[in-house]
Amino acid sequence: MVGVVEGAGVVVTGAGGGIGAALARRFAAEGARVVVNDLDAVRAEAVAREIGGIAVPGDASAIVADARDALGGTVDVYCANAGLASGGSEAADEKVWALAWDVNVMAHVRAANELLPEWLERGSGRFVSTVSAAGLLTMIGAAPYSVTKHGAYAFAEWLSLTYRHRGLKVHAICPQGVRTDMLAGAGSAGDLTLAPTAIEPEAVAQALFEGIEEDRFLILPHPEVADYYQARAAAPDRWLTSMNHIQQKWEATR
Repeated sequence: MVGVVEGAGVVVTGAGGGIGAALARRFAAEGARVVVNDLDAVRAEAVAREIGGIAVPGDASAIVADARDALGGTVDVYCANAGLASGGSEAADEKVWALAWDVNVMAHVRAANELLPEWLERGSGRFVSTVSAAGLLTMIGAAPYSVTKHGAYAFAEWLSLTYRHRGLKVHAICPQGVRTDMLAGAGSAGDLTLAPTAIEPEAVAQALFEGIEEDRFLILPHPEVADYYQARAAAPDRWLTSMNHIQQKWEATR
């Protein structure tokens, strides 16, 4: 990992806890200079103090310039980790849908728009998108979350295929359940589908670093997601029927 991370200027959004804090700790342990971002300034500052990083609290959509300044003018790795777990169906309020799009997709788009001119000019840069297995598959009971995570994955994929020949490295992290506040707030749907195989945030960070080492785009902290993804592509109706059985099981417990 020496030469890839050591000394690099790294930004991690949503790093006041959970996966983001685990990523910030791991990057710092590997010798990176880390900006810790979170809407909660107290949490961002606590993690930054712990790892010897720099807290830049605020909206993840609007902190690239401040983070760049905090790192002395250059961002080498940007972890678009901040996310919103919006539950509900098609009937969810449009404000819920709009906020999910803004946080889970447009924050990534805005960051890339700020970062890419410099990265493409110099021929290097690394964009890490914390997506979710929901971005490859789906999540029962959470239409806004599932749909926008599909969007986040699609954007990361588009960045990679468009700019990889110009030095841009992109990684899409797609875990299932992770023991974080987000999982705790997922309610009975999370208890049914995610909690039984949930992993620690540090396992997600480890999976990312293995993916960086192997130069892989798709990072699957739960390896079985690859099988589910293949099954979904090979036999969509069979997969949808299987997922509908889970939906019915969930409905029976509510």
